[in-house]
Amino acid sequence: MAAKKSPFFDTATTLGKIVAFFGVSALCGVLAAGLMVPVASFAGSGAKAGSEIFDALPASFKEEPIAEPSKILAKDGSVIATFYSENREPVKLDDISPIMRKAIVSIEDERFYEHNGIDVRGIARAAVNNFTSSSQQGASTLTQQYVNNLLINSDSINGVDRSEMTISGTKNIADKAREAKLAISIEKEMSKDEILEGYLNLVLFSGRNYGIQAAAQRFYSVDAKDLNLQQSAMLAGMVQLPNAYNPERYPERSVKRRNTVLAAMLRTGAIDQKAYDKAVKSALGLKPSETKSGCIAAESANYFCDYVTKLITSDDTYGKTKKERENLLYRGGLTIKTTLDPRLQKSVEKQTKLMIPANDKSNIGAAIVTVEPGTGNILAMGQNKKYSPEKGRKFTEYNFAVESAMGGAGGFQGGSTMKPYTTMAWLESGRGMYETINAPRNKNYPASFLWKASCLPGGYTTVGGGWTPGNAVDGWASSGTVDYGLFNSVNSFTVSEASRLDLCDIAGATERLGLIDYDNYVDLKSNKKVDKAQPISPANPSFVIGSARITPLAQATAFATWANNGEFCENRALTSVRDSSGNKYKVKPVKCEQVMSPQVAADMNGTLKKIASQKVAKGRIGYQIAGKTGTNNGANSTWFVGYTTGMASAAWVGRWDKDQMKPTQGAVVNGIARRWVDSGTWAAPLWTNYMLDIGRLYPAGSLGKATPAPAPKPEPKKAESNSNDDSSNGDSSNDESSNNDESSNDDSSSDEKPAKEKPAKENPGTEDQSGNDD
Repeated sequence: MAAKKSPFFDTATTLGKIVAFFGVSALCGVLAAGLMVPVASFAGSGAKAGSEIFDALPASFKEEPIAEPSKILAKDGSVIATFYSENREPVKLDDISPIMRKAIVSIEDERFYEHNGIDVRGIARAAVNNFTSSSQQGASTLTQQYVNNLLINSDSINGVDRSEMTISGTKNIADKAREAKLAISIEKEMSKDEILEGYLNLVLFSGRNYGIQAAAQRFYSVDAKDLNLQQSAMLAGMVQLPNAYNPERYPERSVKRRNTVLAAMLRTGAIDQKAYDKAVKSALGLKPSETKSGCIAAESANYFCDYVTKLITSDDTYGKTKKERENLLYRGGLTIKTTLDPRLQKSVEKQTKLMIPANDKSNIGAAIVTVEPGTGNILAMGQNKKYSPEKGRKFTEYNFAVESAMGGAGGFQGGSTMKPYTTMAWLESGRGMYETINAPRNKNYPASFLWKASCLPGGYTTVGGGWTPGNAVDGWASSGTVDYGLFNSVNSFTVSEASRLDLCDIAGATERLGLIDYDNYVDLKSNKKVDKAQPISPANPSFVIGSARITPLAQATAFATWANNGEFCENRALTSVRDSSGNKYKVKPVKCEQVMSPQVAADMNGTLKKIASQKVAKGRIGYQIAGKTGTNNGANSTWFVGYTTGMASAAWVGRWDKDQMKPTQGAVVNGIARRWVDSGTWAAPLWTNYMLDIGRLYPAGSLGKATPAPAPKPEPKKAESNSNDDSSNGDSSNDESSNNDESSNDDSSSDEKPAKEKPAKENPGTEDQSGNDD
């Protein structure tokens, strides 16, 4: 139950009105004293005591920054998204139409240019009216209102809610006295035009729209400098009660209030009779537009936008706490310039939705992320879903390109896109692409087989129960060159290479190129669980054929290294951040490091170019491209990561929701059920279509000169059986050692599929039919 009001203080009663009258009268004396005005008319001990109290009030306060929206901009300067708690765009007084200035002065403070911060005549008038009438009048000057809004802004920043005062106008005498004292002080420090400019940029007009520029755009879609008479009168009338005079909700009430402002303008001489007569007959003429806040309101690049906000709110450069960082984003007027290229982004969103519609019954996701070799700049990041917390297959807030901590789905098994890292380590060990190795299908590596891993305790690792990594189909040669194995993506070749290398060198290659395994939370050195995901561990050899959970952004960044002559560049999304005062914030610079020799990169490219041009694009792209396909078991994660010298892109298609590990074979996707699915089904065509659309927007130069295959040497017939086995001597002790049963848990992480699942008639045009064991 509400507390009963004392009739002594209730202004609805006669007694209350008398008390209020004498209280206001005393305040008038106080204010007059503050203005050095004779106080004879306010004689008495009340006025004297009030004057002493008034003198004791503070004449200044800590002025906090005014909330301004932040904007995320694309590479070309276009706006991706706006963030605000208060939608405001400060403008200079010269950029506010003169008629708007006259309108606000006429209705809110007609003696604005005459008083020194408070209007004693206005206070007396209001006191008499409030004493003799049931209606209530205010007497706050524009300067006092400016002070009130500054106080509300300060309290808002410091967690004190005074917003109701802006709307209801409920303030006691102490509030009024404090405002008056501060108003007098401000008048001594600022010119009238400065106060008027500050007020018009600060005051609330409706909802979360503050300041005249935001209001002009919100209701008329014009700049403040272009407001006409009737528009100005309508907006000036709103500030008294922003909700009550909202023209969209209460048009008749708004017209009446506008005409009241016009009458005030006529009375004060701001306009003549002719202008008044014409304006009062006019319709409201609204042309509303709305600047929505946040990534959900962005017309494009919503997921990239979300990624950028995560970068800001997780970096202590922008505040000590997350709350401070969010406050800066929504109130600090940041201009956040990013690396995003809208041309590429438009194509990403178009192609992913064409490949797998957002509302497809399969709920399969499709994504592309593009990184620029040589800078690490993220040029595009998009997917087939609509960014929204709404329920339904069409929507998700998960970003398929990034890790969970940055709003992502947590990464996906990389499948055969991981095979090039073993080849990289092979080349760095001094071997060549055209060395021949034994790689029989279904070769067993028993539990007793020691996989060299110099960075692990004891210097090796084993696979409990043994490991028999299979190939997807029969028919591959049991021996051949490393180039042959990588080109055809044959598991047995990659595993055979790895068995002759140090697994720590292969894992180290992935780490140098920035990969993190989001299934690995064990620190390699301490062998203890940690909170942060770690680089790929060499403890389980199955990582060489794709068991690690990685992100498309990381793969695009890594593959860009081969496009950039072996120089790895950390990916980045921000190029500059500054606030409304011009203060600059530190952003990640272009940070590159040579992590392999240019020749190793060129030799890798020699094989990866053939994969991209012959197996994926099939001759449809007329410039140098390179890349690698990838599919995990069950084909719930399919990839193509491809590149030119100007851009590296990871195209990923697969499952991401609660059914993430459910196979896609047999699923109806985009109206078609397939018994066989691999990277050639969706991911590779997705990348190809994307590159056909935008590939020439960035350089596509030479990817280096690979070491050529050696010319065959004529040998005696008796040696023919050993002619292509020059590298097998060091391999035999490992490759031919045992035929024990395979371990069921390790092979499930590879990217191969049982041959019985792959009838050729179900897979027209895929890499497998042209020789890829992906």
